[in-house]
Amino acid sequence: MEIGTGKYDQLCRHACGEAGAIAAILVIFDGNLGSGFSVQAPWEMTPDMPKILRNLAARIEEDLVGITVSEQALSDVEPILFRKR
Repeated sequence: MEIGTGKYDQLCRHACGEAGAIAAILVIFDGNLGSGFSVQAPWEMTPDMPKILRNLAARIEEDLVGITVSEQALSDVEPILFRKR
């Protein structure tokens, strides 16, 4: 993870401020600046970010139990997530 100014940091700071939150993680897929993410959080929270994201991923997977997504739909989305602009 690159530390410093990123292309979506301003948007993430804005979301954090508008929500009155102490931290925010913003993930953008195929946005006007390409795909990317920003983390705006106190430095002390940084070591916990991988655990927080794994927990979030597990919760999303739990929510998807019983929902079928076709292999074609997945193959259509994957290139969008990782392409460079």
